[in-house]
Amino acid sequence: MQTTMGVIIWRLRLFAVCLKVYKIFLHKMRDFKAYDLVIDARSPREYEDDHVPGAVNMPVVNNEEYAEVGTLHRTDKMGAYRIGVQYSLRNIARHLAIDLPKYDERIRILVYCFRGGKRSKLWADALETVGYNVEVLKGGWKSYRRSVNDRLATIPPLFRYNVLSGSTGCGKTRLLYALHAAGAQVLDLEDIASHRGSVLGTLPGKQQPSQKYFDSLLLERFSDFDPGRPVWVEAESKKIGNVQLPITLLEKMRAGLTIRIEVDLQQRVLLWRQDYRHFEDDPHAMLDRLKYLRPLVGGEEFKVWEDLATRHQMPELFARLMTHHYDPAYRRSVLHNYPAIDASPLITVDDLSPAGLLPVARSMRTLYEG
Repeated sequence: MQTTMGVIIWRLRLFAVCLKVYKIFLHKMRDFKAYDLVIDARSPREYEDDHVPGAVNMPVVNNEEYAEVGTLHRTDKMGAYRIGVQYSLRNIARHLAIDLPKYDERIRILVYCFRGGKRSKLWADALETVGYNVEVLKGGWKSYRRSVNDRLATIPPLFRYNVLSGSTGCGKTRLLYALHAAGAQVLDLEDIASHRGSVLGTLPGKQQPSQKYFDSLLLERFSDFDPGRPVWVEAESKKIGNVQLPITLLEKMRAGLTIRIEVDLQQRVLLWRQDYRHFEDDPHAMLDRLKYLRPLVGGEEFKVWEDLATRHQMPELFARLMTHHYDPAYRRSVLHNYPAIDASPLITVDDLSPAGLLPVARSMRTLYEG
C-alpha cells in the first residue's frame, strides 16, 4: 500500500513539473503572438531555412549583399561594416516607405536577426526614430532555435495520443479533418510537412519546409493544445518526405491508443482517384517515381503496372498498387512500430465524404476521449 501511494505521489509530482514546463512554453509562444508585427531582419535565404512562424521577412541586406559583406569582412572588417550599413539604410528606407504603411502606427513590433545584434539594432533604431513601439529579441534567431530544440524534447511527451492506423487510401487524413470539425485536438503531421508521407506523397505546387522550419511549425501547433485532452494523429513513420519527426513525439505516439480504420478496396481506390488526380492524368509520371520498386516487386509485376498505365486503366492500376505493394508494405511497417496493433479497436467506414465521416468522428470522440 505504501509503495502504491509512493508511486501515485511521484506521478502527481511529475505531472506538476510537466504542467509547469508546459505553462512556461505557452507563455513563450504567446510572447510572439503578443506582437502585431514580428520582423525577421535576416537575409531571405536565412528566413527560408527557418523563422518564427508568422514573422515577416524585411531583410536589411539581401542574399547577394549579405554574401558580399561576409566575404569582405574576412579582410577588411571596417570596410565590410561601411558597405553593410549603406545597404541596410537603403533597404530599411524602402521597407519604411513600402511595407510599414500597411500596418497601424500604434502596432507593437518585435525585431530579430541571427544573434539579436547589428541588423536588429539598425532596424530598431530606425523604427524608434520614426516613433514605433519596437523591441529586439534577445539572442535573436539563434536563441529562438535553441529553445525550439529544447522544447521539442520536453513538450510532445506531455500529451497522450490517439493514433489512427489503416491501409493506404483508407481516409485517415480525411478522418482527421472530420475529428477537427467535431472539436477534437488534431495534429496533422502531413499538413505541416506538406507531404502525404510516401514516395507518391509530394504535393503538386508545394515545397516541403526545411527541417528547422518544420520543427518551428510543429512546436507552434502544440501551443494550441490542452494537455488535459488527447491529441488525434495519424500513424507515421520516422520521416515524412524529407523531414523527420522528433523521437520524443514518435515514442509517445507508439505508446498511445491505436485505432484501426478499415475501408473496402473500392472506396480506397475512389479516394486515390480524387486525391491523386495528377497521377490519374499522367500515370507514367507516377510509375517513374515508383521505378525503384522494380527490384522489390519483380519485373513481371512492374510490367503489369506499366501495361495498366499505358491503357489508362487507373482504377485497376491503383487497386493493383495497393494490393501488391502498399498493403503488405504498410502491414510490415505498422507491425514494427505498433506490435499490438491487431488488438486495437476497429472502426469500419463505408463513406469517406465529409458528411459521412463527421458522425464517425463524433462517435470516436465519445468512445476514446475519456
